[in-house]
Amino acid sequence: MAEKKKIDPINSFIAGGTAGAIEGVITYPFEFAKTRLQLVDKSSKASRNPLVLIYNTAKTQGIGSLYVGCPAFVVGNTVKASVRFLGYDSIKKLLVDKEGKLSGPRGVIAGLGAGLLESFVAVTPFEAIKTALIDDKQSAKPKYQSGAFSSLKCVKDLGIKGLYAGLLPVSLRQASNQAVRLGCYNKIKTTIQQVSNTPIDQPLSSAFTFIVGAFSGVVTVYSTMPIDTVKTRMQALGAEKQYSSTIDCFVKIYKNEGIKTFWKGATPRLGRLILSGGIVFTIYEKVLVILN
Repeated sequence: MAEKKKIDPINSFIAGGTAGAIEGVITYPFEFAKTRLQLVDKSSKASRNPLVLIYNTAKTQGIGSLYVGCPAFVVGNTVKASVRFLGYDSIKKLLVDKEGKLSGPRGVIAGLGAGLLESFVAVTPFEAIKTALIDDKQSAKPKYQSGAFSSLKCVKDLGIKGLYAGLLPVSLRQASNQAVRLGCYNKIKTTIQQVSNTPIDQPLSSAFTFIVGAFSGVVTVYSTMPIDTVKTRMQALGAEKQYSSTIDCFVKIYKNEGIKTFWKGATPRLGRLILSGGIVFTIYEKVLVILN
């Protein structure tokens, strides 16, 4: 059997960053809707339908309002995807067998490591900025206006402590996200290659890659949504006055708002991750082919 081609770390980093940037811009309105739904008060009579939320926001505040916090999110998404695929491919290289295959459990472990790495380097600080900007926009007198300067002012106001306020729930979310997502993607991709007698170092077609990536996104959403909701609440403005810890946030949401609240925002997140999974994996694989 021919030896499996090794992925160059630099190529993996570039391909991941390219995929993350493109995916972030395309899917941001879904991310905006998810975050707003997770922050809405239980007593609010506003519609919980994400499409209605997107429409009403665009109608009353302009289409630009749907992209509040987008620059920070896209930069974070670019760095996150670069670090994720670099970390995943590096860890995967250590765990593959002699034939270059990665078993299901080892794929989950590689994804877990990639998720922990990206949560510290990129996800926590950039999501803190995005969440704070979206939360601020709901107030009667927003502190931050649109543009790069508002993100810089937000960073200054939050400080290091504020930027990493949700580190634990973010790490839990990203670790579980990538363990499920990358593990699921790798397992399905390997199975398809075996059934179709495709060489292990040859990527799937764009259509298959998109479908497998999208399916991995669906599995990820429903299995990790509670952690995502806690993460958003912990990064909201004034969260330090409401919750003393991640566990305290879990308990208070459950006691005061009910278990269904943990899946609030699942629909727009599902829409984003289905597109995200399809777009990211497809672009990543194609950019790797170009770079190699």
